[in-house]
Amino acid sequence: MRVLVTGGAGFIGRPTVSKLVAAGHEVTVLDSLREDVHSRGDAPDLAGARLVVGDVRDGEVLASRVHGSDVVVHLAAKVGLGVDLDDVVDYVSDNDLGTAAVLRAAHRAGVGRIVFASSMVVYGEGAYDCAQHGRVAPGPRRVNDLEAGLFDPRCPRCGAVLTPTVVTEDAPLDPRNVYAATKVHGEHLLRAWARETDGGAFALRFHNVYGPGMPRDTPYAGVASLFRSELAAGRAPRVFEDGAQRRDFVHVEDVARAVVAATTGVTGAGEVIALNVGSGTVTTVGALAAALAEALGGPAPVVTGQFRIGDVRHVTASSTRAERVLGWSAGVDLATGLAAS
Repeated sequence: MRVLVTGGAGFIGRPTVSKLVAAGHEVTVLDSLREDVHSRGDAPDLAGARLVVGDVRDGEVLASRVHGSDVVVHLAAKVGLGVDLDDVVDYVSDNDLGTAAVLRAAHRAGVGRIVFASSMVVYGEGAYDCAQHGRVAPGPRRVNDLEAGLFDPRCPRCGAVLTPTVVTEDAPLDPRNVYAATKVHGEHLLRAWARETDGGAFALRFHNVYGPGMPRDTPYAGVASLFRSELAAGRAPRVFEDGAQRRDFVHVEDVARAVVAATTGVTGAGEVIALNVGSGTVTTVGALAAALAEALGGPAPVVTGQFRIGDVRHVTASSTRAERVLGWSAGVDLATGLAAS
């Protein structure tokens, strides 16, 4: 099978490409090697795949690479919460326009299978229960609560503090920051493409991915990468809020296996299947920071009480649908994964 992987020289892309090549597929990587993701002079080892340096928004370059492909794996994106709203144009251009360009090129080339890198951020806050009102969707957290150190969301009906639980793929989408909004829009574009072409696609909602090759020293990295960068510099990881934020940290090798499985997964004509890709284990942000500090022999984390309006409190999800549809489940536990990171 001939596979084009956009963003294939990145953190998730490299192990994905390695596994595709090992499975005997002919793989081409299209990657811009942008400096806020890749170190200067970085020459990624792509395990026998062909590397083309270029931007997915360059229609001519993209069209020539999509042509003849059996499947497109679209990983290229600007990730993370960003620095401030000045990032909005870059996010929308890279992610929304980039995805639109990939979908147009796939349509023109007659490619009927796409695997799209979505994210758990599409849910906003995760799933919550109220003792009085059952399952409810919390609104944005109140700034005065956050300033007072009250970080858990409240029931929109009675104001009681909510209890977090796991979210499933049929939950409403509720993006809380610019990056999340671009991923939701990407999924909507993907569904429009599928309906109009009878193509089939997977939207893989990655949870907090960590592991070897995590981006470093960039504000656009995930929390595990940011903590590791601090520790590598001999500094204590700075944990926002009270450190009790619940997340699902999934190893990059497990994520790569999910992507590879999706390239041959079964979909109906015109169907987009959204799948959570997580470890199935709930870990707090504070516990992650402490485990990383111990694994790397660094200073203990500092809990700052700081907060960012665009952050969500808790988001963890069930990945049982991915196991049912793709035969995939995570295999790397957090302690083992951190020790090798």
